[in-house]
Formats: sequence, C-alpha cells, structure tokens
Amino acid sequence: MTTQDKIKSVGQEVIDLLIEKNKSYGDSALEPANIFAKGNAVENLCARIDDKLMRIKTQGFRGYGEDNIKDLIGYLILLKIAIDEENEKNNLINEEFYTNITT
Repeated sequence: MTTQDKIKSVGQEVIDLLIEKNKSYGDSALEPANIFAKGNAVENLCARIDDKLMRIKTQGFRGYGEDNIKDLIGYLILLKIAIDEENEKNNLINEEFYTNITT
C-alpha cells in the first residue's frame, strides 16, 4: 500500500467516524445546544480539542490513543467548518451593511 493509499484510508476512517457521530449527536458540534456550555461552535470545539490534547498528554498514545487521535482530527475538521461558516456569516453581514449604506 502506498503512502497516498494510506492517507486515503485513514482519511476515510475519520470521515466515517464524523458521519457516524453526526448521526448520533446531530449537528451539536456546529449548532451547540448550549445547555451547560454557553460558547459558540468555534469556542466549544476549541474546548473539546483542549480536552483531547490533555488526554493525549496525560495518557500518551496507549490504550485509547488511536481513538483520541481520530477524534482530534475530526474536531479539527469540524473547527475548520465552523470557522468557514462564521466567516461566511460575517461576510454576508458586511455585504448587507455596505449595501444598505450605499443605497
């Protein structure tokens, strides 16, 4: 198996994990319920990433390490999506603002 094949395989494992968790939890990562945590999607995802990094720091890569790594990669993907969505929303607000003041 080539390195490119391995990249595709691991990438697909993470994608499958994200889709499975999305089915179980809904869009809670990108649309938080804010029952206990009151942050937005980016803030809450950063907190989850901190938790995963702390678990890796304290437990190393033994035991559940591989799951922690896949979870961390998944959270980073979700963080990228959340940041992109936040930027899109801000761009729309800015466009609307400038349209309103120029017309």
